[in-house]
Amino acid sequence: MKRLMVGVAAAVICLLQSGVSDAGLLGLGYSSCGTEACDSCGDFAAAKCGSNVKYRTVRDVVWDQQQYTSMRMVFDRCTEKVPVSYTRNVYTTNYRNENYTVCRPVYETHYRTVQHKVCKPVVSTTWKTVNYTVKKPCYKTCYKDVCYTVCKPVFKTCYRTQCYTVCKPTYQTTYRDECYTAYRMETQTCYRDACYTVMKPVTTTKTVPVNSGRWETYTKTVPGPMIQKCVPDPCNPCCTKTICCPGPCRTICCKRWVPCVVQKQITCTRMVPEVCYKRVPYTTCRRVPYTATRKVPHTTCTFVRETRTKQVPYTTCVIQRETRTKKVPYTTCTWTTECRTKRIPHTTCTMETHCVSRKIPYTTCRMVQQTLTKRIPYTTCHQVCETKMVTKTRCIPRCVPVCKTRSVPRIVCRKVAIATCDVGCCEESCPPSCNAPMAPGCNALGGCN
Repeated sequence: MKRLMVGVAAAVICLLQSGVSDAGLLGLGYSSCGTEACDSCGDFAAAKCGSNVKYRTVRDVVWDQQQYTSMRMVFDRCTEKVPVSYTRNVYTTNYRNENYTVCRPVYETHYRTVQHKVCKPVVSTTWKTVNYTVKKPCYKTCYKDVCYTVCKPVFKTCYRTQCYTVCKPTYQTTYRDECYTAYRMETQTCYRDACYTVMKPVTTTKTVPVNSGRWETYTKTVPGPMIQKCVPDPCNPCCTKTICCPGPCRTICCKRWVPCVVQKQITCTRMVPEVCYKRVPYTTCRRVPYTATRKVPHTTCTFVRETRTKQVPYTTCVIQRETRTKKVPYTTCTWTTECRTKRIPHTTCTMETHCVSRKIPYTTCRMVQQTLTKRIPYTTCHQVCETKMVTKTRCIPRCVPVCKTRSVPRIVCRKVAIATCDVGCCEESCPPSCNAPMAPGCNALGGCN
């Protein structure tokens, strides 16, 4: 295409640079004709020789828009499942028996008798009464009046007038026409075959065990609630203490669950894949250019200064002193003497000698040989050939017609008049009339060779 355009442009330049042809009968000019010979031929010849008007052929190049159709390659993607065979290694673990000997220790425990003397302490406790005096503090809270001064701020809001200048924008919008090239989309719907998988339900019935049971009522004896009872204190026979002991037993009724297994039929549904085919529509789009005109807004902004007034608040603060009274608590303490009695234990210890016999264990060890067997694992490998389905995508080419536009040059010829004065034409010796003999260089039609 590029070489074709270069050749067309070269041809147009050669045509534009070609020589100027004169207008006349059968392409012959009047440059060598005499005035006398032209006068007798009529008014047209006299007018031509008097004005010396020549015509030049001008070739203009005009570009025409030409529509043509080209084919474009489009690829459609389709998916299909292809079986692929592959080899998988299967490993198997086996065991072999192997005997080995170990020495196992055997421990035996023996006893020997040992006699020794021990001193056993004998402890006896006696009680004695002791009187002592304690001081007990007594606290009392009193209140007294205290005067104090506080400073209280008093705030007051006042206003003053303040002038300020603002710049107010003024906008003015004008519109101008603008040509632009827009595109509109043209769509075309086509169809292709596609496969898809649907899951189809399959219903089966099977019997399964279900855990069930029933409730049974039985009786049991439980201890009664705890009750408090007063008994003599073994440490102090003069006093009693309170203890908690269980009350009389009572019989209650309880329920327990007795499980059992019941056979029950249930319905199971499983999904089985099924391959179906359908026609899938797809849409192709192309852009078509067209020329449109739109109004383009143009906004200008000017600022105008304007003086305004506003009220500005300000706050004043005045401190006022104020006297107040508050109650302040204070505590006084007095000591009170009190006599108390307590029992102090007095313990005496005496040592008594006793002869004690005991058996002391000791352990002996001897090694015994023992034969054991262990299983040693080893692995063997063998290959298994399997087939699996692999999804592959391939592209299917097809040709789609596309309409395009190109510019084709065309040459248009037109004649332009040129007014010149040729003096040599009038001075040549031509016959005074058309019947007179012609001068050399003139032809029978009144033109020049």
